[in-house]
Amino acid sequence: MADHMGMETADGAKQTGEPAGNDYFGIRLEKLKRLEELGVEAYAERFERTHGADEIVAGFEALEEQDVSVAGRIMSKRDSGKVVFAHIQDASGRLQIYARKDDLAETDFAVLKLADIGDYIGVAGKVFRTRMGEVSVRSLSLVMLAKSLRPLPEKFHGLTDVETRYRQRYLDLMMNPEVRQTFMTRSKVIRLIRLYLEERGFVEVETPTLMGIPSGAAARPFVTHHNALDMDLFLRIALELPLKRLIVGGFEKVFEIGRIFRNEGISIKHNPEFTMMEWYEAYADYIQTMERLEGLLAFVVREVCGSERLVYQGESLDFARPWRRVTMIDAVREYTGLDFEVMTDDGAARDAARAKGLEINGDESRWMVLNLVFEAFVEEKLIQPTFVIGHPVEISPLARRNAERPELTNRFELFIYGREMANAFSELNNPLDQRRRFEEQGLQRAKGDDEAHMMDEDFVQALEYGLPPTGGLGLGIDRLVMLLTDSPSIRDVILFPTMRQGDK
Repeated sequence: MADHMGMETADGAKQTGEPAGNDYFGIRLEKLKRLEELGVEAYAERFERTHGADEIVAGFEALEEQDVSVAGRIMSKRDSGKVVFAHIQDASGRLQIYARKDDLAETDFAVLKLADIGDYIGVAGKVFRTRMGEVSVRSLSLVMLAKSLRPLPEKFHGLTDVETRYRQRYLDLMMNPEVRQTFMTRSKVIRLIRLYLEERGFVEVETPTLMGIPSGAAARPFVTHHNALDMDLFLRIALELPLKRLIVGGFEKVFEIGRIFRNEGISIKHNPEFTMMEWYEAYADYIQTMERLEGLLAFVVREVCGSERLVYQGESLDFARPWRRVTMIDAVREYTGLDFEVMTDDGAARDAARAKGLEINGDESRWMVLNLVFEAFVEEKLIQPTFVIGHPVEISPLARRNAERPELTNRFELFIYGREMANAFSELNNPLDQRRRFEEQGLQRAKGDDEAHMMDEDFVQALEYGLPPTGGLGLGIDRLVMLLTDSPSIRDVILFPTMRQGDK
């Protein structure tokens, strides 16, 4: 087996020593066999590290000539016979390894000579700075931790296909440090949300993922079957109703961060499996919920971005409070010229929407048309953080009616960069009204709307025991992380997005 000569890297440089016929797997299997012949275990059980790569580089002054143990994946290697240079990468960064044949046991040096880009190695040695000024570790002992049988993709030529990046996220994380940083930020965002809520007396809880009735949102559920009980179950489409049952039971402030499943299309804004945070607070209304959400998001943006401003896809977004509040009726009037305050006839509303180019079935009420017009022409215009309030009862089956305008509800949606980020309302706690709403939704299902709510008798019964005045909210975690990491697609912030099955 020929030694690797020149520089071998995972970034598109030449990889000397690999076979001309691209039989990378076969040649690496042969190297694995040679390691076994040397009595080397190529897949270790553990390795004791003393420092990460970033600690050594940042703390060189204190660590110079000190003994350290480091480990990581080989990302580049330069072999000049009796001296080998390599860069290893761990979660914190990259570090150069310097190895001389005279400093290592014969087997250790043989292991390094047989090592390929992608192998995990562990090194013990002393910290020093090379003549070129690079902080490095002079190897005194070396072990193979995991032999890579497949070569890493070239950064600029082998990992440009987005489908491959999403399907084989492990390669994406390996080759693109900025991708790892995105998911570190995601973890931080979730941690900050928990901190903010827990400091204000909220209790984190867990509710079922499998449900007998999918409820809490207008969405198509995924259906599965429980064999032992011989019954169909649904993956949850929202967290809402179980959390409100907890408020009935005596909890006063609860929240949950959990996976939601909706059997819908895939786009840069939608993934069938996504993460939602919902909170419910007894004795609060939608105005107090709005103010609390402003505080939460301003806090998260400050902590992540260093100020209450951020730039997303070239657009400057300002999270300084207070944020704009506008009714759905006023927003539609502002951006389309259609006035649903004076347009009281259903037929006239449908005709006005058709004139705008919307496809209308013919049985929509003016309030349903209002929502269709809003979604088609207004949402995309709401760039800065904006609360839209005054949603019709017909599209808000779980929200409390507005006392002055009973055809509308005390509800808000938060829009940023033309996308819905959160949905909240003063919760409907009248069991008689809730039953009527479910019955009306049942009529919609009978007409073919498979996103309409099913009747949930147990939830109505819970309300009959008494739900105190409650403010509730749902916040999309993935879309929030998209903003905070300047990610154009929801797939960029979900480690393993849903993909069509196919060859890797």
